[in-house]
Amino acid sequence: MKFMSYAKDRARGLAVETDEGFRGLPVSDPRFPGNLKVLIAEDRLTEGAEILADGAPIDPDAVTVLPPIPDPEKILCIGLNYRDHAEEAGMALPEYPAMFTRFNSTLIGHGQGLLRPRESEQFDYEAELAIIIGKGGRHIDEDRALNHVAGYSIFNDASLRDYQMRSGQWTPGKNFDATGPFGPCFVAASALPPGCAGLRLQARLNGETVQDGNVDDMVFPPARIVSIASQIMTLKPGDVIITGTPAGVGMGRNPKLWMKAGDTVEIEIDGLGILRNPVADAPV
Repeated sequence: MKFMSYAKDRARGLAVETDEGFRGLPVSDPRFPGNLKVLIAEDRLTEGAEILADGAPIDPDAVTVLPPIPDPEKILCIGLNYRDHAEEAGMALPEYPAMFTRFNSTLIGHGQGLLRPRESEQFDYEAELAIIIGKGGRHIDEDRALNHVAGYSIFNDASLRDYQMRSGQWTPGKNFDATGPFGPCFVAASALPPGCAGLRLQARLNGETVQDGNVDDMVFPPARIVSIASQIMTLKPGDVIITGTPAGVGMGRNPKLWMKAGDTVEIEIDGLGILRNPVADAPV
């Protein structure tokens, strides 16, 4: 099952992919089954998909595609989680996940402008797999952690590298407004290999492939990440965990390769689609 959150004429809605393309309903329709976060929390994805499939055709190019979950309670990010990325960054493989946070104000959807702030030119791309929590919990064993995952999506963990490195905490460089492309869709875990094993992820900048990795190269795979995160906090339905990026980021190149206004960045993951965003300068 593949779901797309959208807005049209200022009204939000939810669509599901069918054999005939996306079909869906606006929030105002009496048949609307609830937004994606509600369907996940109430374990009603299948029911919701059946209702949405009887809705009107939805053309992704004729609507504003929103982040699959625009308002997650928590957005956790895992750094240095690919061996080749840690190597290009000149850093040792972590023995424990490097964990930091993003906030809702950073999120944008597929096709929306990825804004380079006026404070820095060191604007970098990061292709990442996003985990969306289904069944919440605390102290989740690794061998059952994937039972707590509702599905997956794509994330571009765009980073302001100079701000990221100004302190031991990476939060400043990861939380400028409109720097977190997320989407375009949510894909149910049942439609993908367990833990997305074997899936290829790529980043392209202006059509040129700049990152090309595989989920199997993670230091901490999805099940372990979910388990470790649940030792610290109670995970809730709709929480998002962003799982790290492979080698090829702009910071690791010589010369450096920074995103700039007029660029287009695409993140593609097998089975999940393509997340595409134009880059623009943030308004002064």
